[in-house]
Amino acid sequence: MCKEPTDTFVFSSALFVSLPSSSSSRHCSGFSQRWYEVNSHSRRPKQNRLGDKASAFFTALACFPFHSEARFLLKRSQGINMSRRYDSRTTIFSPEGRLYQVEYAMEAIGNAGSAIGILSKDGVVLVGEKKVTSKLLQTSSSTEKMYKIDDHVACAVAGIMSDANILINTARVQAQRYTYAYQEPMPVEQLVQSLCDTKQGYTQFGGLRPFGVSFLFAGWDKNFGFQLYMSDPSGNYGGWKAGAIGANNQAAQSILKQDYKDDISREEAVQLALKVLSKTMDSTSLTSEKIELAEVFLSPSGKVKYEVCSPEALNKLLVKFGVTQPATDTA
Repeated sequence: MCKEPTDTFVFSSALFVSLPSSSSSRHCSGFSQRWYEVNSHSRRPKQNRLGDKASAFFTALACFPFHSEARFLLKRSQGINMSRRYDSRTTIFSPEGRLYQVEYAMEAIGNAGSAIGILSKDGVVLVGEKKVTSKLLQTSSSTEKMYKIDDHVACAVAGIMSDANILINTARVQAQRYTYAYQEPMPVEQLVQSLCDTKQGYTQFGGLRPFGVSFLFAGWDKNFGFQLYMSDPSGNYGGWKAGAIGANNQAAQSILKQDYKDDISREEAVQLALKVLSKTMDSTSLTSEKIELAEVFLSPSGKVKYEVCSPEALNKLLVKFGVTQPATDTA
């Protein structure tokens, strides 16, 4: 009595596929099992590469198209090759509609130091994590994560700092050109949009790569008051009440979503930002050597002011809000 065979696959240097018999000499209820060897007499030398196996598989499938398992394995092998094929250029979409180079740029930002921005009723707070690379590195007087673009706009960055420097200089030039032409500060959103247009242009032309940096923009203008914007390497941007970029940004966003209040003051925003950073940073304690804090607010005279917190003042804030314990002198 004939038995119904099961479809069997062996992925080795030669591919075997079990197929039902088409011979009319056998009329049993089952099928006789024939084994077909594919690529056993190939003109090319055999190589243990997925591309050769997928090619052999495609040949088998073209001859015998009724094997569902064969189709599944073929699609799987083609998917691996597709990711390699479509990630070499920024101007080519994959069949799933993805730009792999842009996604790779976003993954690079995920490994950078965290940055958090919080919009309050009387200002905007920016807090960033500094990456301590070596004790032998000379301490710089300038900030590592915070940059002033114009008198009324500042930003925090996460990602490749050399890319950030290019974009920050571009934004500064655009802001000064607007002020020179119209004798007034450039609106915050217009400045952000102009810079994001530049970032988006690097995803449209061949031979270029996306900027591997994300920004948190904090500013004030007469039209919309205090504003906070966040942008990514694709050139996309949006206005936020609170946002986080860099490492562990998803965990930071979850805490901000739970603890943020619409009527939060600037001091409460500083406390919340330090709290979120202490919970999401890969460090046991926070000090002024590991973080930076900057604020954008209005002075009593009504002028927009950008201020970076000094290390001494930052250590006092960390102790005041209970983020770190005060240092005790031991005899």
